[in-house]
Amino acid sequence: MYRWISLDNWTYSRTFKTPFDVRKWQKVNLVFEGVDTVAQILLNNVTLGRTDNMFNRYSFDIARVIQEVNFVEVRFLSAVSYAAEQSRCHKAHSIPPACPPPVQQGECHVNFIRKEQCSFSWDWGPSFPTQGIWKDVRIEAYNHYHLIYFSITPFFVKNAQQWYLEVESIFDVVSSKPIAGLVTVNIPKLQTQQTFNVKLQPGEGSIVLLVNINKSAAVEAWWPNGHGKQTGYNMTTTFMMEAGCQIEKVSKVYFRTVELVQEPIPGSPGLSFYFRINGRPIFIKGSNWIPADSFQDRVTYDTLRLLLKSAADANMNALRVWGGGVYEQDEFYDICDEIGIMIWQDFMFACALYPTNQNYLESVRAEVSHQVRRLKSHPSIILWSGNNENEAAIAGNWFSIPAPDRGVYIKDYVTLYVKNIREIVLSEDKSRPFVASSPTNGLESVKEGWLSQDPYDTHYGDTHFYDYNSDCWNWTVYPRTRFASEYGFQSWPSFSTIEKVSSPEDWSYTSNFSLHRQHHEGGNIQMLQEIERHFKLPQSPDPVKKFKDMIYLTQVMQAQCIKTETEFYRFSQSEIINGEGHTMGALYWQLNDIWQAPSWASLEYGGKWKLLHYFAQNFFAPLLPVAYEDKGMLHIYSVSDFHEDHKLTLRVVVHAWSSLEPVCILAKEGVTVKAQSALPIYKESISDLLERCRNCTRKSCIVTFCLVGEDGFQSPTNYYFLSSLKDAVGLEKTQLSASVSQQDDTYIFVLQTTAIAPFVTLDVGSIKGRFSDNGFLMTEKKKVVVFYPWEPTSVEELESSLTLTSLLDVV
Repeated sequence: MYRWISLDNWTYSRTFKTPFDVRKWQKVNLVFEGVDTVAQILLNNVTLGRTDNMFNRYSFDIARVIQEVNFVEVRFLSAVSYAAEQSRCHKAHSIPPACPPPVQQGECHVNFIRKEQCSFSWDWGPSFPTQGIWKDVRIEAYNHYHLIYFSITPFFVKNAQQWYLEVESIFDVVSSKPIAGLVTVNIPKLQTQQTFNVKLQPGEGSIVLLVNINKSAAVEAWWPNGHGKQTGYNMTTTFMMEAGCQIEKVSKVYFRTVELVQEPIPGSPGLSFYFRINGRPIFIKGSNWIPADSFQDRVTYDTLRLLLKSAADANMNALRVWGGGVYEQDEFYDICDEIGIMIWQDFMFACALYPTNQNYLESVRAEVSHQVRRLKSHPSIILWSGNNENEAAIAGNWFSIPAPDRGVYIKDYVTLYVKNIREIVLSEDKSRPFVASSPTNGLESVKEGWLSQDPYDTHYGDTHFYDYNSDCWNWTVYPRTRFASEYGFQSWPSFSTIEKVSSPEDWSYTSNFSLHRQHHEGGNIQMLQEIERHFKLPQSPDPVKKFKDMIYLTQVMQAQCIKTETEFYRFSQSEIINGEGHTMGALYWQLNDIWQAPSWASLEYGGKWKLLHYFAQNFFAPLLPVAYEDKGMLHIYSVSDFHEDHKLTLRVVVHAWSSLEPVCILAKEGVTVKAQSALPIYKESISDLLERCRNCTRKSCIVTFCLVGEDGFQSPTNYYFLSSLKDAVGLEKTQLSASVSQQDDTYIFVLQTTAIAPFVTLDVGSIKGRFSDNGFLMTEKKKVVVFYPWEPTSVEELESSLTLTSLLDVV
């Protein structure tokens, strides 16, 4: 109904008074930090210039045009019409894909416009091709010189055991002759102060200062979440130039090194693919980030903080900023710096081929150098990646390109990502690695001319993996890859989230609304098929109850699937089996949602945690026992991210579904849990285990296990299902109850059950906040769960909003 908005042209205008005497200034610029996307900019009816790239910064000299009272206009062209026109004018060869699949209800030719690619629709998001001013606009006036970009990059010299900083300043110098002066860099906490004589040449140019950090100062490095502190130091840089104009720049500086290690592995063909931070290999745990809203002006600091804090609270240490969205705002990276979230940063090209005509390449070059200059001071960014899935698209011939024409597209690919993007990244930033695509075979792709035969090869680089037809509880379907940078399953957001954008006739799994919001072909059916493997489908005669039960089961299924897959990646980190393994990264698809709809996200639109996010808190825990079954044997591994070994006890408890009293308990003491590795600590045939436990059967019993040490030190309790839950014998409907009380800023929920309850879920509707645990297996009479509110609430509100659900409540 609102599609017409994106097909129309819109003009933004206003009148403003100049707050200073124009005649006193040599240079006056009108600066746009972000224009979305195609516009003509006029001041007092004079055209200043045009914009055609959402990711660029535009600056126009207005010294001759500005008056005391001014009229400024930004005349936008419909992005949809512009993209179509660019595609029509591109005579050389077709640049697929022309349009998104019909199920996405999107717009065509998004690859012809340098705009947020998913704003023309995606398989998890709507088509809202916005037009407008999406970042700051300001006027800058100066007479001598002006600082445009300022960045600080740390380097560590191994043989000298010393840190130094590369401080780069890019200036615009107005005067016709060079300006000399002094620059002082001061980091009081590191007893470091250095003064440099500099000379700025007329025009735009940069100066690079090398600042040696005082060797006697103890530098604390920046570490990812879970591996140490995120120490930053205050640094003041003062420019005192002869023209008498002083600039003082206050910034935070962080010290960390990053290497992407790709080297041969004993006993395996191929190469490793892992990150070393400050010389230490780090297993990357996290997810993929998409734009937090279709309308970027709604994305506030608080929005970002909530989503990123939720990632850190779920024991994540990394996110991949995916290449079909936007380069995030400065605050996003600031928060990641503060809380230790590493960023795999894609450039904004995704799932498409792109033109390489002169104008397009010039626009991209400006975009890349602007973004790298803007972002490279952030320790959180550990990798630049050229695009999302475009190497795979050519290798797998997604767009059915006839064999004789392949060469043209390969040449375009190398031109764009290697000869342009990579070249700029390497010249602007020598402090972190670059890969041309994801998934990629890394150095092997480079060797094959930047396009490998099979970018999904498990012996190299990273992989993306999706399979909606196999049983997701079966770990053998997953690739034993070096690095899993995308994988996932869909679920529905909770009823309280959907309710805000729907009406009662929409509340069924097959309503027009449910089909309309599902942008992934066959997605709703795939979820049902995955659920049916292990659970009974809801049959309630009450349609709303049936819909809510369905939502609950999609979340249980998604959480359980991604738990199985992620645990497989984590326990594969220390071994090579048939040449595969040494998995050193697990980034599931996806962290956040762009609207209220079924998707792969673990956080709903608005930030509410799905069950998957609660599960992530456990499957990404720094210490975790993980079980899997192979040829009738139960294997338990200890997975540890700790930097030191621990001597712990493995507790294995077998329960019959029919009783809260354990059938048998096994304690294996003196288990050595090795630092930063995954090692087998227990192995027994399932039939022996069941026999020992008073003739349990696969269908009547469940195994739980945890690692325990001194002083209450312990891992989360994990579990292993010996059969599908739809076949479980002895599971009975339980009476679940909860009492709520307030303690300081949090709320305590004391849960009680009369029987073992799988997937116990607390939901407080639209009350914003999160629980300490959710979706858990309840094997004891009583459990205490804490609620952390994100806004003021009360015991009464929580009590009246609370719904308690466990598996047997689904009818």
